[in-house]
Amino acid sequence: MFLEEYFPQILATIITLFVLLAVRFITTYLTKKFATRYERVEHRYKLIIKYFDFTYTTIFVLIMVAVWGINFRNLGIVFSSVFAVIGVALFAQWSILSNVTAGIIIFFTIPYKIGDRIKIHDKDFYDGPLTIIDIRAFQVILKSDQGEIMAYPNSLILQKGVTLLSESPTPLQEESNEEKNLSETVD
Repeated sequence: MFLEEYFPQILATIITLFVLLAVRFITTYLTKKFATRYERVEHRYKLIIKYFDFTYTTIFVLIMVAVWGINFRNLGIVFSSVFAVIGVALFAQWSILSNVTAGIIIFFTIPYKIGDRIKIHDKDFYDGPLTIIDIRAFQVILKSDQGEIMAYPNSLILQKGVTLLSESPTPLQEESNEEKNLSETVD
């Protein structure tokens, strides 16, 4: 009786779950392939996957609300109240959200990586060359030639001009340099 009555909803739930799991698998695979190809650090790749997982979970919950037929009139009052509170909280935390969003954009598009030497064109910030130590969800960790460790917000990295002074050698370049040095010492 129960199974016959709710069969369409159960079937829709199972199909939605499988589709979202397939999309998650494909997204994870493509993101990992991108990270490997463009030499992104593993913990950054995992952070991006967490963002995608949160998005997929939200989509799944919204679809389940629609599939199982929750009364939208009563739900509308709850959602409007919740969104009002969230709206105020998000407005207050706008810089955090913009830094997280910038962190995702930086992962996929920025031409520099950990170990590169850069110069940030910001009159209110350090004016010398800096080495990228880490790129996190909210900020880029930088080190000056004097050994000072600094954090620079991701959103500002996208807004300010940045000059790439020198790239860190890739693992393949390091291997070829080691082979070249070894062959020179043998000769």
